[in-house]
Amino acid sequence: RKVHRKGPKSADNYLDLLVRLYRFLARRTATKFNRIVMKRLYMSRRNRAPLSLARLVRQMKKDGREGKTAVVVGSVTDDLRIREIPKLNLCALHVTDGARARILRAGGRIITLDQLALESPLGLKTVLLQGPRTQREADRHFGPAPGTPHSHTKPFVRSKGRKFERARGRRASRGYKK
Repeated sequence: RKVHRKGPKSADNYLDLLVRLYRFLARRTATKFNRIVMKRLYMSRRNRAPLSLARLVRQMKKDGREGKTAVVVGSVTDDLRIREIPKLNLCALHVTDGARARILRAGGRIITLDQLALESPLGLKTVLLQGPRTQREADRHFGPAPGTPHSHTKPFVRSKGRKFERARGRRASRGYKK
């Protein structure tokens, strides 16, 4: 039995209003965009991974995306690794204070999802973006068992000291180095 959400689990009233709006748009418009946004509003926070400003800029620099609005159903966070930010049109569920200040300083514009519904009810001239879901620290522990051949899975180790998992397979002087 495959379970899929019919609504968000969150008790947030504002999220509920957005869900009602995009349910209506998904039903009354024949665009895939509104159905996708509606489905992403239902998602848990784990599946709505944050998107960094650097990744947002990199995605919006691709061909044919200038002048379009980036739509993120999730958080947009500041990234100090990037110095220059181009002028961006952004629509997001949440933008951190640092990211908001930098986008607005660069002459960009930030709108909410309900404002987007008024401006572009069919999702025209928009680019739907998502944060990377598998970048969580917990995901590094998933995969073939640590120590098996060609495994890059991170072991659960109590400490990173000299005495912890530093023998066979970790040093050439102790049998072999993987």
